[in-house]
Amino acid sequence: MTQAHRARQYAATHRRIYDAALRLFVDDGYDSVSIARIADAAGVSVPTFYAHYTGKDELVMALPQREEVVALLAAVPADRPFAERLRDVLCQFLCGLPPERRSDALVRWRLIAATPVLRYRAGEFERHTAQLFLDALGEDAERDATAALVLAAYLSVYTQALLRWAESGGERPLEEVCAEALDVLRTL
Repeated sequence: MTQAHRARQYAATHRRIYDAALRLFVDDGYDSVSIARIADAAGVSVPTFYAHYTGKDELVMALPQREEVVALLAAVPADRPFAERLRDVLCQFLCGLPPERRSDALVRWRLIAATPVLRYRAGEFERHTAQLFLDALGEDAERDATAALVLAAYLSVYTQALLRWAESGGERPLEEVCAEALDVLRTL
């Protein structure tokens, strides 16, 4: 078996587990679905589930990869004020989601909005994402308390925008909800 074949197999299994889990979460609620049940629905063993995901929350909560953060920051001129740069990065990311990723995000964020433990976990994911941004910005940003504070505020607004969008069932355009949430931060 070639490495490329193994990679395709891994990706297919990863997606099958993800799809099975989301179907179960939507049908029965996040809290009532066990990992064993997800594995069974996906046709894999529990150890195989854990080879792909660390737990149920990782299925719903998507962390960006470092490379994605670097690319997002590189797309916005570095000479602009930090807060404006973050605003543009978040707007470009959210508003640039292709339709299939947008519908997937809506399903996930509706689950997050409806599940207290996931809403709580969203804050932890914000902090992890903030660290990815600080790492991508370099040592100066890590030492700059203002940059860390501004970044935390913008990521919190990002989370709130997604929650509001999800709570509307996707009826409100994501661009509108994002702009509205970011405008509130700008006026403070």
